[in-house]
Formats: sequence, structure tokens, C-alpha cells
Amino acid sequence: MQNSERLSLEQIRAFLEASDEVHFAATNKQEVYDWVGRTLVGQEYASLVREGKGLVRRYLAKMTGLSRAQVTRLIAQYRECGEVRAKAYRRRRFASRYTSADVALLAEVDEAHQTLSGPATQKILQRALYDFGDQRFERLAEISVAQVYRIRHSRPYRRQHFVYQPTRPTAVNIGQRRRPDPRGKPGYLRVDTVHQGDEVEGGGKGVYHINAVDEVTQWEIVAATPYISEAWLEPILAAMLEQFPFQIHGFHSDNGSEFINHTVAKLLKKLLAEQTKSRPRHSNDNGLVEAKNGAVIRKHMGYSFIAPDHAQAVEQFYEQHFNPYLNFHRPCGVPEIETTLKGKVKRRYRWYATPWEILRQLPDLARHLKPDVTSESLEQRAGALNDMESARQMQQAKKALFLNFQHRRSA
Repeated sequence: MQNSERLSLEQIRAFLEASDEVHFAATNKQEVYDWVGRTLVGQEYASLVREGKGLVRRYLAKMTGLSRAQVTRLIAQYRECGEVRAKAYRRRRFASRYTSADVALLAEVDEAHQTLSGPATQKILQRALYDFGDQRFERLAEISVAQVYRIRHSRPYRRQHFVYQPTRPTAVNIGQRRRPDPRGKPGYLRVDTVHQGDEVEGGGKGVYHINAVDEVTQWEIVAATPYISEAWLEPILAAMLEQFPFQIHGFHSDNGSEFINHTVAKLLKKLLAEQTKSRPRHSNDNGLVEAKNGAVIRKHMGYSFIAPDHAQAVEQFYEQHFNPYLNFHRPCGVPEIETTLKGKVKRRYRWYATPWEILRQLPDLARHLKPDVTSESLEQRAGALNDMESARQMQQAKKALFLNFQHRRSA
């Protein structure tokens, strides 16, 4: 807003009564504070009557998004010193117990011993002082194991002239170990891979199926890839997520490196989707998609070896025939969760419906769909074929696909 700090009181009153959510676009806090100061000066805040001061306060709060208490503090600062400025942040710091010489000495010990574990390094530091009388280790001899690791991760330690090799690989800090909680909202996917067997002669790996199932609606998208590496998975996953009609909020998988990597994490970050992974000793964390692996993929694709050069043909079959059949014409059991008096959770399946029917039943459906998808377009796709026609077309396409496998194999 041009010259927004120079509006008259009548213009400010009209703005507050008529405008929607409008905020002052600032790149940092100091820019907001500078604008607040210019506005108070331009309005001659100190000379205004009570009603005028109230209008200016409301105007500042609406434009900046600051709370009433924050606006009051800024005005008090302006009245006290004639300007509004951000206070410099001063972090409270404890006095360093270990000097740069101690850090360099620890780096020297790690270089000599090839970076042993924390307890072993602690023992060496103690022996250096108490057994061998080296006074340079006076402070390091009292160091804790946790502090050894903290120093090893510090910047001064890493600047030392030696190659630091940890004794054990650190855990991959991608995804949270927890079970997602969609709370009745679609867009929380369970993802898994299914390997289509090994070649009997030669031991080659078969095609890989990627299975993604929405937890709430059971909307299922299946894809195929010849290899499971990050370079192959990135375009496949992007195409799969594009096929879901609703916005993606969560992506849950097991701890395999095909999904727990920076490539997938970057893809999900663009979609603002959280990434979670299964917890140890919780075999049911990814149970939904694992059940679909057997009931859907294995049932239709079998267990026989399919060469990876067929992956493109399988992917086309999935996208054109199989996925529409699964989501618009194949009913799924919808669980009703009951908890007994003893705390045991039971699932009863009294209602069977297609994923589209489940999605259609959700309240405020339009809010969950992607901007370019409407319920009318989905209803049109669902009504284009009846269940038998869709199933027959899918089976014919699958039969042609498997005949192509046999033809290529015999040739």
C-alpha cells in the first residue's frame, strides 16, 4: 500500500470498516518497526484525542499482524524516545569450560586413535592425566561422554587438520518415527514397494511396483519402475502424487532407503507434506498398504518374474486402466473401529464402498480437492463405465500386457 502511514483518520476508519485481511508486507522485523514509527510520526499520535489514538492502534495491529500488547509496547517506546526500533537479540551464554586448546587436543587424540567411541575416548583422556601425568589433559580428564560428542560436532573441532571419521553411522534425519493421524482428512498416504521376483537364470531383478494408499478414503495409485534408485523414483512418485484428486498432507513409508532420502524429502517439501516412517516393533504402522500389496498387486500381477524393461508398459496399464478401476469400480471394506472394555481394538467391516464413494461422503469435499479437480469431474469419470465394463476393459488390457511379456520372452 503506497503511503499507508500518511492516511487521514477518516481514511483509516474507512479502511478498518471495509477491508478484509490485509497485512503490511515486510521482509524483517526492523522494516515493520520503521513503518510503525513513520505512521506514529505522520499521525502525530501524541496530540490525538482518545478516539483517534484508538483508530491508529487498530490500524497498526491490522496492517502489521502484531498483537494489541505488542502495539502498546511499540507506542510506549515511541513516546519515550521518539522512535521505534527492534532490540538487539542477546543470547544468554554460559562460560566455556573447555578452551580452544582443549578442543585441539581432543582432535589430536581422535586423529591418533581413529576416533574411538565416547566412553573409550573418555578413558584415554583420564589415563593421559592420571596414569601418565600429562597436565595438558587436566580439564579433559573430567569430561563426560556426552560432552565428547558435543565437541566433536562443534565447528572449532571440525576446523582441526585431520579427517574425522565417526565410528558408527548416524541416523538419517529424514522423516519422523510415528504413525500419522489424519483425523478423518484425506491426503495421508501409506506407501510401499512390491518386487516382482528374480530371474531364474541370471538372477536379474524384476520390475518394482510402487503402491500408495490414502488412509481415510483408501484411494489407491499404483506405479511401476525398472529400478528402485532415487533417480528412477523421483519422476514416478511425482506422477503418482499428481494422480490423487485431493491435496497431499502426509507420506508414510517403512525405513527403506528408496523413500527415506533427500530426493523424496525435497519432493514432499514442495507439496508441504509431512514425511513419517514406521516405528520399530510396530508392525501395523504400514499395515494398510501391505494388505493392499497382497489383495491388489499380487492378486493381479502374480509372483512370476517380469523383466525391468517392461516397466513402462506396466506403468501405462496402471495409469490408463488399473488405477481408474481400483478407485471408481472396486469396493473396499471400510472399517468400523470398536474398543472393548478391556481396551482391545476391533475392526468390523459392515460397509463396502469404492474409494470414490468414501471420498464423496466426506463433509466439505471441495475443500480437500485440488484446485483443478471438481466433484462433478470425478462423478463423470465414475459414471463413464459401469463396474463390469471397467473390469472387463482392465482384464483385456492386462491380458494383452501379459501376452506381450510372453512374446518378448520367447523372442
